[in-house]
Amino acid sequence: MSDAETLFERIIAREIPAEVVYETERVLAFRDINPQAKTHVLVVPKVRYRNVAELAAADAGLLGEVIGAAEKVAELEGIVESGYRVVFNTESDAGQTVFHVHAHVLGGEQLGFFGRYGG
Repeated sequence: MSDAETLFERIIAREIPAEVVYETERVLAFRDINPQAKTHVLVVPKVRYRNVAELAAADAGLLGEVIGAAEKVAELEGIVESGYRVVFNTESDAGQTVFHVHAHVLGGEQLGFFGRYGG
């Protein structure tokens, strides 16, 4: 992993402003600046791991906290009953552009199928 600081690390350090939705000692959730749904919140661990596989191998408990925070975000945003999607993009072909693991919490409207073949 590069030593270069990621955008998310700068948001966590409060060097770059973000609309924080939820925060714990180890996780931060904030609105995506380029939302792909009515509700689009990113959930990031405050410690940097490149992707979800690296996080799972290093700290399964923290991965559980990220998933729990995604559920809390859905609750706070009022989308638990209608449904929501949690997505981790891993590497460039999947659309990962910031190499600090993050979960996308999407909802608040009917979401289309994703991927080339749908459902």
